[in-house]
Amino acid sequence: MNAQEIRKAYLEFCQKNGHEVIERASLILKDDPTTLFTGSGMQPLLPYLLGEKHPKGVRLTDSQTCLRAQDIDDVGDNRHTTFFEMLGNWSLGDYFKEQQIRQFFEFLTDVVGLDPSKIYVSCFIGSEKYNIPRDDESAEIWRKVFAEKGIDAKIVELDTAENGDKLGLQGGRIFFYNDKENWWSRGGGLDSTPIGDPCGPDSEVFYDFGEENHDASFGEAHPASDSGRFMEIGNQVFMQYRRLENGSFESLEKKNVDFGGGLERIAAAKINNPDVFQISLMKPIIEKLEEISGKKYDENKVSMRVIADHLRSATFLAVDGCIPSNKEQGYVMRKFIRRAMAKAFDLGVEDNFVEQVVPVIVDIYAPDYKEVASKSDEIIAVMVKEEKAFRRTLRKGLRELEKFSQDGLTGAELFQLYDTFGFPLELSTEEAVRRKIPLSKNWREEFDAKMKEQRERSQTASKGKFKGGLEGQTLEHRKLHTATHLMNAVLHSMFNGQIAQKGSNINAERLRFDFTFDRKLTDEEKQQIEDTVNDQISKGLEVSWAEYPTDYALNELKAIGVFGDKYGDTVKVYTMKAEGEKPFSVEICGGPHVNNTRELAEGGKKFKIVKEQSSSAGVRRIKAVLR
Repeated sequence: MNAQEIRKAYLEFCQKNGHEVIERASLILKDDPTTLFTGSGMQPLLPYLLGEKHPKGVRLTDSQTCLRAQDIDDVGDNRHTTFFEMLGNWSLGDYFKEQQIRQFFEFLTDVVGLDPSKIYVSCFIGSEKYNIPRDDESAEIWRKVFAEKGIDAKIVELDTAENGDKLGLQGGRIFFYNDKENWWSRGGGLDSTPIGDPCGPDSEVFYDFGEENHDASFGEAHPASDSGRFMEIGNQVFMQYRRLENGSFESLEKKNVDFGGGLERIAAAKINNPDVFQISLMKPIIEKLEEISGKKYDENKVSMRVIADHLRSATFLAVDGCIPSNKEQGYVMRKFIRRAMAKAFDLGVEDNFVEQVVPVIVDIYAPDYKEVASKSDEIIAVMVKEEKAFRRTLRKGLRELEKFSQDGLTGAELFQLYDTFGFPLELSTEEAVRRKIPLSKNWREEFDAKMKEQRERSQTASKGKFKGGLEGQTLEHRKLHTATHLMNAVLHSMFNGQIAQKGSNINAERLRFDFTFDRKLTDEEKQQIEDTVNDQISKGLEVSWAEYPTDYALNELKAIGVFGDKYGDTVKVYTMKAEGEKPFSVEICGGPHVNNTRELAEGGKKFKIVKEQSSSAGVRRIKAVLR
């Protein structure tokens, strides 16, 4: 059973279980301005999961094309792709855990034919803080379905992925993890679940590719590890709670099921090969690249994987009406094509190749997606036009890059490649690393300085240039500035992005932050802000920055910004992130900040709101300290 057959079998299986098949949504959701792309099967159905009635009833299924541009830097290994299909089924207040777990297990084992002994699962361990019990209901159902296949499913509590790295499998098959792994909400974990939103535990399903695929540098093997042995192939979200105004959680009267299974990953499990680029949806592309380049996949995996993935992503963007440009979705599409071209150069392919590869992608998907078949000529034309437009730039840029192979690259030289030859900074640095061309120690600072000079010459010095409201740049100023970012991120999460910064002032003793809001904060809300900020401080979030095109920062990274169209072409984006977790704060800012949030807690200090008041009509003001 290949990937196409798995997709067809899944939809037929769900239909037999009373589900209505719905059409895939476009990768570009016209009625959702909050995101550039459809990134999950659930995303187009969110209104119905939040209470709206779906015209096709309460049991739905589809295979949704998805695109996650944020994973672009991970492409090159054997499992990450920016484009993928998610097999989905939903119960909108109808069936719940028992039927969902049983039907997915039946599909994997009886329809696809996976060995049940190779399947492992995870469940939510519960939260004493929020009085949410361990999800024993899901675990018990899993224990029973495994037993029906003759498998004794031992339950193991790991709590955190870090514990799993130390303790390993311990003979387990059902694993309990905390909310970082097994809780779903629009805001992430329990602390960041938005007020009023449905949410709940999830149960993830993993396939075991065997000990020979385990990378011991990650620690002991367990399902939530990135060591390579286990691959997540499906996630069942059980929406059974709602967060209340006081921050607690109540049970929902009508509970929903949101299931998503990765088609490419299930297909990889079917052939018992952890390399998703060897499945039927990808292998023909790889074989065409071997033919064009005259080189073998086994010796050029990274380059061929990047090309196959990026051109597949760009192809489906073209199907859904996107064209390469310097803004929003078009910028990302252009980036896909240009990165693919750079990797083609790595393979020695310097002539036009897109017009040879894209028809292969079209042929793979046309039998199952009529829109791909009907737009094939248009898709190829759009892609070929972009390739030809960038090829001259690419050749010039790579030739210039080679000139620096002996002495290394400085920031000034990187700027020259960018300014004179139109060579993107990220492409220059990627190619330098690949070609083992050293970068000067302060290349970033030099590049930024040159970029600043250019803006000043263009009389745009005022655009995107601000001081973050700081009255100084001492360590205390930097600590409070960092705390301001954390608080801003919390406010956006709590109020679903409906607030906007209206000003700030930071001195060595306190921070002051103004934001749009139409009422006084409750004591419970203020406490939630304090608790969440202090929790993130204690995690030791690393604070880093990088420069991005403004459109990309605002629309793809979803960076919080204050000054709208006053930014220049590029902006500095500060990210605060714990290792192994998603970024907590992503914000456009000029700095300065501390290097790690733990610095804010030195001397036993805590973040504390000392005053919340009206600043002007529709604007609230928070004053806070570290003490």
